[in-house]
Amino acid sequence: MRYTHGHGTAVLVSHSQRSAADCAAYLLPHLQAGQDLLDVDCGPATITADLAQAVAPGRTVGLDPAPAALEAARATLAARTALPGRRPRPGSAVDGAAPAVELVAGDVASLPFEDGSFDVVHAHQVLQHVSDPVAALREMARVARPGGLVAARDTVYPAMAWFPQPVPLEEWRRVYTATARHNGGHPDAGARLLSWCREAGLTQVECSASTWCYATAPQRRQWGRTWAQRCLSSFGPQAVELGLTTPEGLQEMAEAWHAWAEAGDGWFAVVHGEVLARPA
Repeated sequence: MRYTHGHGTAVLVSHSQRSAADCAAYLLPHLQAGQDLLDVDCGPATITADLAQAVAPGRTVGLDPAPAALEAARATLAARTALPGRRPRPGSAVDGAAPAVELVAGDVASLPFEDGSFDVVHAHQVLQHVSDPVAALREMARVARPGGLVAARDTVYPAMAWFPQPVPLEEWRRVYTATARHNGGHPDAGARLLSWCREAGLTQVECSASTWCYATAPQRRQWGRTWAQRCLSSFGPQAVELGLTTPEGLQEMAEAWHAWAEAGDGWFAVVHGEVLARPA
């Protein structure tokens, strides 16, 4: 598997804006103090750190195969530990310090943990990048305890919608999804989560869907700029190598993203599928 986005600055900065509230709201009501939790492909660990607060004093592990992601995760966790005046949450340290998160290098295809090690195994926008998501779900279920939770949330690129609709943005979607598929990914992963869970042998599956919506000026700037940068420095060069577009085409996409970001009526919706599954 080749991670289509890469771990450049544009990607890591964008991922560091994420939180459990906007990425794992479907999971949060099911978390309890004292649970042990694994966050698969944790990236900069902003979501991981939030989940750790919810399950403290339980064990929280963030796993990622990329050294750059783990370095960003260490920076996130160090910054949170250093924040003054933290107020304790139920189950967390009395002094309000951020719960400890253990960082581990590893791959979802072969998780370096014994069977039944965790109460919750979580993956946000991971399975879309995995060549065999069914095998990945089986691994996640393997390290989950009986009666525990396997939680996954993923994007549905074909269902994304936006306005205004400049032609280069539709070309962006075509080029990105073709690049991701060449790399073994599944840009429609969110729509396939239930099917994959059933194929993996997970029969107790609860499905839901949620969206990100970018419509304010700060939201548009953040979303538009990160994708403009990714066109030029992330998936874009890969797409040129594959003959899916040209450097000139990438520049047109990047300019369209900047123009969309500055449009006063700009609006963008990202659709996600979500599953909560309980291993037998």
